[in-house]
Amino acid sequence: MLFGFVSLLACWLAGQTLVSLTGLPLPGNVAGMLMLLVICLVRRGVEPRLAQASSGLLSHMGLLFVPAGVGLIEQGPLLAREGGAMLGALAISVVITMAVAALTLKWLLSRKQGRLNE
Repeated sequence: MLFGFVSLLACWLAGQTLVSLTGLPLPGNVAGMLMLLVICLVRRGVEPRLAQASSGLLSHMGLLFVPAGVGLIEQGPLLAREGGAMLGALAISVVITMAVAALTLKWLLSRKQGRLNE
């Protein structure tokens, strides 16, 4: 379990460091998550100890939304001013995400079907 937490923190720290050194227009935690994804893809799987630590964190994910809720309350006037534009951007991004997910699924299923026919 400790190995998993240390791995997650190391990826987070590496992402933060990369963003601060290069000035990438990306949050450090997203860069770290992308690094973790690349590591898992290169290893062709997730280390079981990392999966165990991640599952433990994900089971308490509801607690992670409390700061976001407080931030929404704190930024009420901004939300009232810009809420329509935010809602529009959110709706467009949901549609794009669903379309990309559907196309990816279609591609993967056709690929799998092609392998079964070989």
